[in-house]
This record gives sequence, structure tokens and C-alpha cells, in this order.
Amino acid sequence: MPLNAPVSFETVKPRPRLLATLIAAGLCAFVGQGAVAQQTTDAVAPEASTAGSSSEMRKAATASNWMISAANPLAVEAGANILRSGGNAIDAMVTIQTMLGLVEPQSSGLGGGAFLVYFDAASGKLTTLDGRETAPLNATPTLFQDENGEPLKFYDAVVGGRSVGTPGTPALMKTAHEKWGQLPWNSLFDPAIDIATTGFEVSPRLAALIADDQEKLSRDPEAEGYFFDKDGAPLAAGTLLRNPKYAKTLQDLAVNGTVNFYQGQIAQDIVDKVKGASWNPGVLSLADFATYHVKERPAVCIEYRDHDVCGMGPPSSGALTVGQILGLLEPYDIAAMGPSSAQSWRLIGDASRLAFADRGRYMADIDFVPMPLTGLLDKTYLAERSKLLDRDTALETVEPGMPSFSHAMKLADDEAIELPSTSHFSIVDIYGNAVSMTTTIENGFGSRLMVNGFMLNNELTDFSFKTHSDGVPIANALAPGKRPRSSMAPTIVMKDDKPVIVTGSPGGSRIIGYVAQSLIGMIDWNMSPKDAIDMPHLVNRFGTFDLEAGTDAENLASALEGMGFKTDIRDLNSGIHAIMITEDGLIGGADSRREGIVVGE
Repeated sequence: MPLNAPVSFETVKPRPRLLATLIAAGLCAFVGQGAVAQQTTDAVAPEASTAGSSSEMRKAATASNWMISAANPLAVEAGANILRSGGNAIDAMVTIQTMLGLVEPQSSGLGGGAFLVYFDAASGKLTTLDGRETAPLNATPTLFQDENGEPLKFYDAVVGGRSVGTPGTPALMKTAHEKWGQLPWNSLFDPAIDIATTGFEVSPRLAALIADDQEKLSRDPEAEGYFFDKDGAPLAAGTLLRNPKYAKTLQDLAVNGTVNFYQGQIAQDIVDKVKGASWNPGVLSLADFATYHVKERPAVCIEYRDHDVCGMGPPSSGALTVGQILGLLEPYDIAAMGPSSAQSWRLIGDASRLAFADRGRYMADIDFVPMPLTGLLDKTYLAERSKLLDRDTALETVEPGMPSFSHAMKLADDEAIELPSTSHFSIVDIYGNAVSMTTTIENGFGSRLMVNGFMLNNELTDFSFKTHSDGVPIANALAPGKRPRSSMAPTIVMKDDKPVIVTGSPGGSRIIGYVAQSLIGMIDWNMSPKDAIDMPHLVNRFGTFDLEAGTDAENLASALEGMGFKTDIRDLNSGIHAIMITEDGLIGGADSRREGIVVGE
């Protein structure tokens, strides 16, 4: 279904034996014994899919044993082969991440960070791993201010070494595998090593993104040599691209684990690139790598419609803000109103605005800033805030609330910019384990610095460039060793202590809206994952309602404006990858706005 065609709000109720129904309707094809669903090829560039796939095989996917939904077919197939070989969801996660870092280097990779939400079937426990990047120990709170103390313009801060934080993704992969992995660590890198060595075809989406970012991406000699041809032109779609430096890095990780990445030559290479950058040299040091560690944190959960919606807590604002949106909507019968009702979206939009107001005031790295973690999701607090929605028109103004808080600190509102890039994948294995992982280098192509075959993040620009507002400290201000606030919202929904939905998305701060909407679609509007994902996006963070261009969302503009909202019709390129776990098997969906597929058996 092309993005410039109307998209229906029609809901689809998952039914028993759905696989047989889909086969009979010609909506599923098989890879070996696995059903596969993928986006359409006629989507508008740069969101076009890889060539040669039939749109008839991309509507939905079901499976009995295991399933993967991720942003690139090569990554999904690599992970699928791990599961077919007896590996588990954590093994597949390592393989998928290493492949994504190769085939969509603009979104994630070894030079970035990630959040993992994991359900371990053997113990019945849900937990999270925080692999977020950290600020250098030599960083100062004024790192992103000019000589007059004024915040830098965003892209003046992004490009170069100044914006690079200590990468956390390799450490997260290793920590997760040590805790829960099943296959030998060194075997999980072979697929990405093989493709990096033999080459892969540049997708239309990657080619378009390189072309759009020519000026910034060509500033670093290694990045320029990789992403541009010998004549200096951006690589065209279909170009066979090899990355022997990345293959060598993966071989080192396979043999030595993360020792050289955090304590050896790879760490030194990254530090040298960051400090020696001709544009905005940074302050990252070997001490930052030697002291980096992944943190296991309790999942943050909220009860919603007899489900427990669980995700990543601080330093991510994802689970808290998604949880607040759902908690504020709990008293209202969104299900009866339906997805085509302007009143449904008024409620969702203003609930999001209220949640984002609290996000801007209170949410940051909880290891550095006291936070009202319990108070923000307290039922009494949310019920009282929810009364603000009991009206027929948009809220005129939105202010942060006053959740119960044992700390007396006064905080000012944050104004940090978080632009979309990132990737997300969901996995359910034959053992009943479930992985929801969102992974990023922040902005597209990160800092635009490349080293040893992978891109380095610009994650430090997720901090507030200002430290105070009118003398009041900002929670998300930069500090040495601190982790910048994120909107990544990898989510596992539980019911009766078992996972029933695994979902998440890229998209900068709009991730929160994308994930909340997909959950409302599946829980309230009884949609299949695919229909919930492909539903037109309507996102409101700070007052203006973003309506997805070329979809039925545009038809709601006048009604929402009549309620008092400003609207903006624009592209909203999410990348939601979701799996629903039912008594009759697994039902999956991949976002039609990107290149992803679903594979299951």
C-alpha cells in the first residue's frame, strides 16, 4: 500500500487459525517453513523497500513456534537462521544487531547504544538492560554552548567528535549473551562477517539518505570513501557495497569479546577519531571506555485494560511517557469511540501533551537526578490529571503536574532536540523468550564520523544544551558519566504474567506516540499488529497535531482544528515492528513505511 494512498482505519480482529485464512486469501508466502510479511515496493522513496518482492506476501505473518520482525530483510533472515539452528532470542538479537549495523548504518550499530526489554521464559521474569551511551568524564555542562554561553545550533553540535558518547551496544550484546545466550558467542557474527566481506546491495532508502546528507557525510574521509563512489557521487541504489573494515571489527568481537572494544585498539581508534576530528573535536577518552558498564534495571510497568504495559525506565522517558498516556486514557472508552473518531484523537493528543509536559520537567538519568518515578505513574495522580481531558475541545494550555516526590528539588523544563533515526526489532523464540530492542546512533549517520567500518553516535546532543532556565536546573543537563534522556520505548505487554505483545519503533521523540498508538490499536481497537502498525499516524507532543501525509489522518484535520488544535500534515516515518502472542500462535507485523519484514515458523 503506497504511502500516498488513503489508508483505512478499519480494524481487524485476530482470529483462531488465522494462518490458514491468510494462506487461502493469498496473503502469506513462505521462506522454508516460515511465513514472511514485508512492506510494499511502491512506497515513496526514501522509504522504498528492496526490489523484487511481491506485495501479495507482505500483508501479515503468523507462526506457531518463533517469529522475528525487524527493519531489514538481511537482518531478519540472519536472525531466523540462528533460531532455526537452535539458538534463542538473545542469540538472534546479537546477530540481528550486527547485521543492522552493516545494512542500515544510518540508524544503529557498534558505535551507538541500545535498550533491551527481555522476558526470560525459564524464570518467568521480565527485566531490562540499559546500554545507553555515557557522557565523557572530561565533558563539561557547557559543552554545547558558545563563548557567550548561548546554546549551539543543533547541527553545529552534531557533526564531528564533540557529540560522541561512549558506545554501549557492544557491551549490551555481550552482557545479554553472558546472562541468557545459548549458542557460542563467536558463531553469532558469521552472517554479518560474510555479508560485509561479499557485499550487499545498497537499498533505495539507504541511497536516498546518503544523497540527502551529502554535505555532512562527506566531511569525514573514511565515511566519504565508504558512502560515495570514486567520482564523489553518493552511492546509487543497487550498488554492491563491501565493508572489510567492519568484517575485521566483527571478527575481533567474535574472538576476543568486547575486550579490545573497551580496553584495546578499537577503543583507541575511536578516541583518536573523536579527538582528531577536523570538525568539532571531542573529549572522549580511554577512561570512558574502561569504566563503561551496562546496567540491568527493573522494567517500568503500568496496568492498562487488564494488561501490564512494561518498558524501559530512566534514562529513557519511553516507558514512563507511554505509561502516562495510557494511564490518562484509562477512564475513557476509546474502544467505543473507535480509530476514526476525532474525539478519540483529541483524548490521545491531549493525554500525550500532558505526559510530554511531565517528561520535559522530570525525566532524565535517574542515577544523576532524583525523579518521582513512582509518582509519575501513580493511579491517583493520573486519575486527577485525567480529569483535565473531560471536555470536548483541546486544552488551551498544558503544564507539568505535581506528582508525589520525596525530593524537594525544583526543576525547569527541558528543550532538548531529539531527531528521528534509530531501529527497532522484536523477537519471540521457540522457548517462549521475548526480546524488544530499540537501538540507535541518534541522528541519521550519527556524528558522521566512521571508524573501523561503523558510524559513531551523536548521542550527547540528546542532552539539554542549556543547564538552567531562569536559574532553575534542568534535569537532562549534561554531566560527566551521565546518560542522556531518550524516547526509545521497547515494550513488552504482559497479561497473567506472560508476554502477549512485543513492540517498539524508531522516530525520535515521536517514538512515544507511535508506540502508544500501536498499543491502543491492538488493545482497544482489537487490531492485528500489522493493521495497528499501518494505521495512519496522528502524533501530538507539544500542541501541534502531526497528521501523516497521504493517509486518512488528513481527513481529521478540520475536526481537530475545530477543537482548537493546530495541525501539520507531514511524513511520519515510523518503523514499528510488533509481534502478538496468542493461544493460537504468533501474529506479526512490520512497518510498511520502511524495509522491514516478518519471518516466523
